[in-house]
Amino acid sequence: MKLDVNALGTFHRMAREGAGLAAGRLTHMTDVETRVGVTKLNFMRGREIRRDFDDSQAKVGVRVKLTGAIEGYSIIVFERESALRIVETLLAESGPESELDTETDATDEFDEFDEMARSAATEVGHIMNSGFIDGWADVLETVIDVSTPEFVEGQSAEPFFDDIDEAPGDDDLALLFQSQIETVGTEIGFCHYLFPKRESMSTLLERLRTSDGIEYDKLDGFDRMAERGAEEVAKTATTLTGIDTSVKIRRLNFVSLETIPEQVSDEKLVGVAFEFDGLPSGYLVFLFDEASAREIVDAMVPTGTGGDEGTSFDEMGKSAIKELGNIMASGFLDGWANVLDTTIDHSTPEFIHDIGAAAVDPVIIQLGEDQEFAFVFDTVVVADGREFDCEIYAIPDESDLERALNDLDVDRIEETPTTAEFQEIDKA
Repeated sequence: MKLDVNALGTFHRMAREGAGLAAGRLTHMTDVETRVGVTKLNFMRGREIRRDFDDSQAKVGVRVKLTGAIEGYSIIVFERESALRIVETLLAESGPESELDTETDATDEFDEFDEMARSAATEVGHIMNSGFIDGWADVLETVIDVSTPEFVEGQSAEPFFDDIDEAPGDDDLALLFQSQIETVGTEIGFCHYLFPKRESMSTLLERLRTSDGIEYDKLDGFDRMAERGAEEVAKTATTLTGIDTSVKIRRLNFVSLETIPEQVSDEKLVGVAFEFDGLPSGYLVFLFDEASAREIVDAMVPTGTGGDEGTSFDEMGKSAIKELGNIMASGFLDGWANVLDTTIDHSTPEFIHDIGAAAVDPVIIQLGEDQEFAFVFDTVVVADGREFDCEIYAIPDESDLERALNDLDVDRIEETPTTAEFQEIDKA
């Protein structure tokens, strides 16, 4: 199975179009204003998908089986309380005797949906599933058939997709469509998943590709390569700060460049940005929330120059953040270069202290001159037992990445050491 940026771009447009139709139908049904949130194509291990579900929160879902141009399963998953709010809205017009006692039901996660509530939730889920699927069919100019909807509920992944053959195993890298619709004035959260059959996806990719493409196992290798780079980042960060640190790659996202600023936290952020050159070339950005950055500075600089919230970082504080960023960048990029048997150089770190999207806008503007989409790693950094609000954007040039991955020997990934070499940043 081969893919390329054009094929993935078409998939992204399918997801966006489908989310727009689903949002419109939800608005029509509930009279609640909605808008499309972030739409992503995720390359995600099965164990991470299950971890998303296994958060002890009750959920309900509606799934349908697809045949035709896309074969597999489409699943809408609501937080249980969100589903109750939607059902209450739908049933309110039927009179007081039909309304749900939401004060009781919404606070008792283990009460079962009664028959009327199940029916209403299933109707909503089916109409939204159909919106996504009709959007995909419109983009592909084809027909996708949908089965009778099935209501599912539970607190783990098992009832939602463990009985689906298309669902990935723990170590398998799956291609998922994930979309979110946001409501205005009320909190109704849900996610949408597509689990396509591999054969069906392969046929679609063959039709949509405009280049020789990348073998799917090479992209799997790229993800594992990033995981090894993250391990090196964790080791070097632990050595430098004295804080026991782990770095975890949760998924590889394929996103539109214009949506990246939407995903950045709308708060004061501190970080470093690099441009890297070689095969591949691109940009690397590390962003911490301000409180985490100050803790890091205090750990790295004995005199404690992290300062108080709202104050600027002094030169020693900036230097500490830049040094940590330099080591983290080397952990990623030297690991990639070793595995790809190439050379990747990166620039000196540029310190960032800005609010939300402004922290990444300069990088997005430069990349946007040559490409529309990007691969972005969703990464979690845990230091001394607590999860830092740190986001890592490793955004390679798409044409460089395709060339590099086509030359990738996946057997080298586990055999090649990810030793990082870096130049110490001058603290003066």
